[in-house]
Amino acid sequence: MESPRPRVRLARGVSPWLAPTAAAAAVTAALTARSPKWALAAVPLTALTGGMLWFFRDPDRSPGAGRLISPADGVVQSVDPWADGRTRVAIFMSPLNVHVNRAPVAGTVVSVEHVAGGFVPAFNKDSDKNERVVWHFDTALGDIEMVQIAGAVARRIVPYLQAGAKVAQGDRVGLIRLGSRVDLYLPEGVEPAVTVGDKTVAGVTRIDRA
Repeated sequence: MESPRPRVRLARGVSPWLAPTAAAAAVTAALTARSPKWALAAVPLTALTGGMLWFFRDPDRSPGAGRLISPADGVVQSVDPWADGRTRVAIFMSPLNVHVNRAPVAGTVVSVEHVAGGFVPAFNKDSDKNERVVWHFDTALGDIEMVQIAGAVARRIVPYLQAGAKVAQGDRVGLIRLGSRVDLYLPEGVEPAVTVGDKTVAGVTRIDRA
């Protein structure tokens, strides 16, 4: 007997973008019955709606093994030692990746801080100063920091949780619309299991070395 396919839902927080686009596509498609000229609007709007349904998909996943698992789908952009002994793993999310981010470890959300900033491309070295949301989790490994960073296209970060929330490893914690970058800081003494160029799957890929 075949195992059931993972269920795919739409990510929370996409309605302000998807709803008006889908409505406009439906209206212009209906109007093509009166005049074929409406197809000039209906075709691109329908294509855009389809693209957004793909961009904002949110598949169910079974958490992978590891003390720390990837918070984002994407490609490892950099692995950098930090001055305080931690290691920063930066994951670049393209517009084709799933945009829902997940808790890298079980624990309690200590803080969710929005920091205003710019919107340069996420692959730019100055993207550290972009619009971002900084998360801190109280965990068995100590304080774990995760940063959602907006980019040139992704200008909206939607946290799903507030300080005080309990999370299991792999739980959905927020959304970056149209991708960008997520940074995870490994505590001192925890070695990364990924290198630059590795692909990651949110909630599945192990980040720390056993």
